[in-house]
Amino acid sequence: MDPSAILERLRAAYLREAIPTATRRRELLARLREGLLERQEAIAAAISLDFSNRARQESQLGDLFPTIAAIDHLSRHLGRWMRPESRPVRQLFRPGQAWVEYQPLGVVGVIAPWNYPLSLALIPVATALAAGNRVMLKPSEFTPATSALMAEMLAKLFPDDLVAVVTGDAAVGAAFAALPFDLLCFTGSTSVGRSVMKAASEHLVPVLLELGGKSPAIVDSGYSLDKAAKSIAFGKLFNAGQTCLAPDYALVPEKEAQAFVDRFMARANAMYPEWWSNPDYAAVISQKHLDRLWKLVDDALTKGARVLEVGAKPATTGRTGRKFPPTVLLKVTDEMTVMQDEIFGPILPVRTYRTLEEVVSYINLRPSPLAVYYFGHDRQRQRDILSHTRSGGVTVNDVALHYFQDALPFGGIGASGMGRYHGVEGFRQFSHQKAIFRQSRINGAGLLQPPYGKVFDFVMRRLIKPKGEGRKEKGEK
Repeated sequence: MDPSAILERLRAAYLREAIPTATRRRELLARLREGLLERQEAIAAAISLDFSNRARQESQLGDLFPTIAAIDHLSRHLGRWMRPESRPVRQLFRPGQAWVEYQPLGVVGVIAPWNYPLSLALIPVATALAAGNRVMLKPSEFTPATSALMAEMLAKLFPDDLVAVVTGDAAVGAAFAALPFDLLCFTGSTSVGRSVMKAASEHLVPVLLELGGKSPAIVDSGYSLDKAAKSIAFGKLFNAGQTCLAPDYALVPEKEAQAFVDRFMARANAMYPEWWSNPDYAAVISQKHLDRLWKLVDDALTKGARVLEVGAKPATTGRTGRKFPPTVLLKVTDEMTVMQDEIFGPILPVRTYRTLEEVVSYINLRPSPLAVYYFGHDRQRQRDILSHTRSGGVTVNDVALHYFQDALPFGGIGASGMGRYHGVEGFRQFSHQKAIFRQSRINGAGLLQPPYGKVFDFVMRRLIKPKGEGRKEKGEK
């Protein structure tokens, strides 16, 4: 069906029916939760089929668990978030009342990516439903099996004028982005995000952009290299690095660089021995993306980088199949493409530094990343990183774990995105915050109306008086 016709159907239903109660919203969330639990094995199998290989455990941790946790958090706090919030009233307008009500926006569009095809589609869907909206979902064309499964599941769980799924290629996605939604949520690359924002601007549609960027992992001097390497290796190699929050590159003290690399490679080999045949190690989503990763390495090698493959496949170049070897790059420079573009794969460039000020300067001279990871126990140096760098979020002494804290807002800043979801910030992002003032029978607002005269001038002098006027200074009688 034509996406514009689907949108009209959803909008007509939104205008026709009353704003859903908290009980109704919880029922919808519970229905989605049950549907996911009933299809756990089918979901993992579909995702693995789309990737050509992804471990069931990675799909549970990266897709199913965050979605279930988000649904539970929304359900638990929904009633409190929906309550009107009383706001202060200026003295002149008392005893009038002011408050904010959180109401549905209407119809929300969601464009989901391929790297976590379930969670990055259904967490926004669940948040939109919790806020009382109707939803149109466009899943990725790179994950056809998962997209088909979600479409089938959502069609069984919800009426077609509440949740609708539109599948198709990039041309369908472009047409979807141009529809006059009440909010458009997009998760994907920065380059595509620009196109989505441009298309949405034709109808002045507000956008929630969850993008990516080059998230640095900073290892401070004196921090355990074993612990840092363990966390960074997990974050970098989970889902073969195809994670927007993956540590994109590491910043390591100059004197500790080789020791860190040795520990990183040892940890990577311990997690994924014989990566080329290891069922725990995910494949790259497509041949196109695999070729892109090899071009990044070839470009870096040509420009002087030292390339280290973890557990290189014996007697081959390692360029067969859709798996890419865990790779470390040393002696990287800013002229290399790998230090300019988001990697989105299991390649870790390692840069060295001498001072923390040098690290801060390096990060701040580049587009703001989705995350910064700092490994160090000194609280003042932690505070220096938090205060003097810009990023969507931060995890200290680990990677990506701020994403799993459902009470924390998640999103980027600048080139890494705009807007937030998760937690109460997500509920508010998907809601219209309606400001309401109720005038009282007896009020002073009439004093501001013409004809103007001495009474008006007296009131204005009281409203815009210099700071401190009319108050006794300390010691004054």
